[in-house]
Amino acid sequence: MSRIYFTLTGTNHRYGSDFIEPGMSLRLVKETDNEVDSEAISVEMEGLGQVGYVANSPYTVEGESYSAGRLYDKIGDTAAGTVLYVLQKGVLCYVETDAPEEESRG
Repeated sequence: MSRIYFTLTGTNHRYGSDFIEPGMSLRLVKETDNEVDSEAISVEMEGLGQVGYVANSPYTVEGESYSAGRLYDKIGDTAAGTVLYVLQKGVLCYVETDAPEEESRG
């Protein structure tokens, strides 16, 4: 298994990020009916529902993490994620994949 990193963004439009801590579990859900972004991936937390989105802009993607567009075809309709770091501009997270590391990059 390999890890693909992604940035959770848009938390300020919902609950904020003050409560988010490393190790917290996330659920990624493709929003196939999203009219604004055809590659939108919603990020949810148990008991809260949607807390944000996988970043899909060069202005919101932290470091070398994947954008929603790069991640979209590497996961099913849903996937499990984990918070790694809470940063000033976003939350760095990862999803585990079955693909070898070389195939996960791209």
